[in-house]
Amino acid sequence: MPPAHTVGLVDVHAHYVTDSYVRQAKAAGHLMPDGVPAWPSWSAAAHLDVMDRCGIDTAMLSVSSPGVHFGDDAAARDLAREVNEAGAEAVREHPGRFGLFASLPLPDVDGALAELAHAYDTLGADGVVLETNTHGTYLGDPKLEPVWAELDRRGAVVFLHPTSPVCWERSALGRPRPMVEFVFDTARTVTDLLMAGTLVRHRNLKVIVPHCGGALPVLADRVDGFMKMFMPADAQAPDAVEQLRRLYYDLAGPALPRQLPALLSLADPEHLLYGSDHVWTPAAGVEEHVRGLDAAPAPAGAASWRSLTTANARRILPGQPAPAAAATADSGASARAGREGC
Repeated sequence: MPPAHTVGLVDVHAHYVTDSYVRQAKAAGHLMPDGVPAWPSWSAAAHLDVMDRCGIDTAMLSVSSPGVHFGDDAAARDLAREVNEAGAEAVREHPGRFGLFASLPLPDVDGALAELAHAYDTLGADGVVLETNTHGTYLGDPKLEPVWAELDRRGAVVFLHPTSPVCWERSALGRPRPMVEFVFDTARTVTDLLMAGTLVRHRNLKVIVPHCGGALPVLADRVDGFMKMFMPADAQAPDAVEQLRRLYYDLAGPALPRQLPALLSLADPEHLLYGSDHVWTPAAGVEEHVRGLDAAPAPAGAASWRSLTTANARRILPGQPAPAAAATADSGASARAGREGC
């Protein structure tokens, strides 16, 4: 296989914002989103510059926390449509460089189903992004079952993204919620999916869990034990660890030196994907993260983390261009990355 610096990455955890989205979020009270001091700005040109410096061929764009539902169903439907159209425009204008994980106005089920159909059938979305909870409705809630059934029917890629948990005002202790609360809300919503049986009922899904699985690698055995403990005596005990192994995990965040080794105790290398978390992670943080992955030993049988995660991503995202096509769309991005030390 080619050396690490010649393989273009596929970034499954990349974000965009629009001026209109930020205005509406601020109007809804999200002046310091999830306790972060300020909103980032985004443009396709600036994002592509970061991608070129780091040898990222393609970035799957999604809207991050706090999502699109600020309390009113009708407004959430309109905002979901607006940001999805904006994301799809970026994909059209930069073929091969961007993909789209569409936002849904959950917990409005009817609105979510309508937007899901529009995102796939009209916009050609590559998947959807779901916040870990919306106003306290977690993803295993029975009322969301019609949405999961439709996603399963489509064999959808479902990218989970953490957001502030309920009662964060007490639990976050005044600190930014992405630091600790996000990793536990990720574990909370995936555990909810396990306990609700959602992942057993819907095996056509390709679910991506962010940030090296959050707290899941260290909680997996505990969750598995409790699930078996509380099953009826005449029912077959579910295997939570087996279900978690079927999920995909992105490496966004400070994956090294501790989180990635923990994740490898739970997930197979074939289920690991690259994620930058840009634009919420600044360019310097993206560059440092990529340098760390490029320097880290790859799992047995893989030439590099780049080649491994890129092959995994292209397997579950068949709508994205093949490596040769992506290289044509970005003539020289990987070479620039090698020269500039990313």
